[in-house]
Amino acid sequence: MFHPYQFLTPDVVLDAIANLGLAVDGRMTSLSSYENRVYQVILEDNSSAVAKFYRPGRWSQEQIKEEHAFSAQLTQDDVPVVSPLWFHQKTLHTLRVENIDFYFSICPRKGGRAPELDDPQVLSWIGRFLARIHHVGEQSAFKSRPALNVQTFGFESRDWLVQHNAIPLEVFAQWLSLCNEALTIAQSFLSASYASLRLHGDCHPGNILWTPLDMPNPGPHFVDLDDARQGPAIQDLWMLQNGDRADRARQLGDLLEGYELMRSFNRQELLLIEPLRTLRIIHYSSWLARRQDDPAFAIHFPWFGTPMYWQGQADTLREQIEAMQEPPLSV
Repeated sequence: MFHPYQFLTPDVVLDAIANLGLAVDGRMTSLSSYENRVYQVILEDNSSAVAKFYRPGRWSQEQIKEEHAFSAQLTQDDVPVVSPLWFHQKTLHTLRVENIDFYFSICPRKGGRAPELDDPQVLSWIGRFLARIHHVGEQSAFKSRPALNVQTFGFESRDWLVQHNAIPLEVFAQWLSLCNEALTIAQSFLSASYASLRLHGDCHPGNILWTPLDMPNPGPHFVDLDDARQGPAIQDLWMLQNGDRADRARQLGDLLEGYELMRSFNRQELLLIEPLRTLRIIHYSSWLARRQDDPAFAIHFPWFGTPMYWQGQADTLREQIEAMQEPPLSV
């Protein structure tokens, strides 16, 4: 059985880009991306661009256009995000191959390195720009893109895994019991009323590129709004912390120091960090299980699906149940 990505050959990709009017010279490099297929192409003038081909069936045209519109609004507000370029009065294009529609876009290539998240100045700077993203994000709401909540990330993920027999029998009962307990606790936190706004949605360090101070346009710029959703502001901050509890509290304090220079932050949302982490853990297992037919899956995730993997997930959920019942980080 063929997967749609098997039809996305280099010649097909280059022809699609050339048909937009870009003078490609034949050089193309696959960039690090699994959910979508992303390529850097070299043009005849020796400049380069990045082409993103969305995974068929994941997002509708309307949902992708909402992502692009959000990106355009951020760019208009001088927030440093990498936005799709316009060709023929649109940013989203369709390539039809073997009766499969691939949606794709072209972005400028932006360089940078991973941000130094142990540097308080870097975190404060990132915090300021996240506040600016949220300032734009709260001006309107997504209409077709899903929200981040217990139902979409938690219960739907659990149910898919159960219905598709994704969990080995020797671990199933233990994992399901812990998953249900974790979701019940997460729901108790997330059922409270918090402001919901358009978010980056997947703001981990890999989606932030840092330009050094001695270069033009220094500081952070944000990439990959593919997971942009409605949700609480804290979702875009908690993934930028690591280490022990003291380290995470310090890092969060540095982020908020910058953030609150630009926008107010509801400190009650600190209660949501561990519930949101729990939802991400469950959702990630479901996301992996749904991607096993991808021809690149075995290369990227050779460890997935074994009893050892699921036992590790059960142990992680047990830890999250304890973490959700601890006091929130003190900033």
